Amino acid sequence: MTISLNVNGQEHAVDIDPATPLLYVLREDLRLNAAKFGCGMGQCGACTVMIDGRAMFSCLLPIAARDGRKVLTIEGLGSAEKPAAIQQAFIDEQAAQCGYCIAGMIMRAQSLLQKNSDPSDDEVRLTCSLTCADAAHTCGSCAQCAAPPTR
Repeated sequence: MTISLNVNGQEHAVDIDPATPLLYVLREDLRLNAAKFGCGMGQCGACTVMIDGRAMFSCLLPIAARDGRKVLTIEGLGSAEKPAAIQQAFIDEQAAQCGYCIAGMIMRAQSLLQKNSDPSDDEVRLTCSLTCADAAHTCGSCAQCAAPPTR
């Protein structure tokens, strides 16, 4: 089946099994490797991308459900030469340890800031908990993770 999607502002047509997760299409077919496979259950957030402005776990999304949708990966936010504001904030604060799930964290934070440019501490904690604290391991690199998440 041929699936059409817009990724980072570019149109793509992929001939693929419609049940294939979006994450695999991004990594294997489009060679966009920032979103990572972590848990495969939508808990760790390493695979987070934005679809039509909403942060979503790409490991859980069959590509057929994304037909015609706009997908934004961290590669589409900014570049090494000109990072997006959220990317620059993570750089300035040195907010990464191993870096494996940092793209997912940035995409979830970007999604929150697009909805609310001045989020409360509780909104930030919830965003952080949905990105990393529910995983089997927590990186602990941000101060927000040190506080118990509120839901």
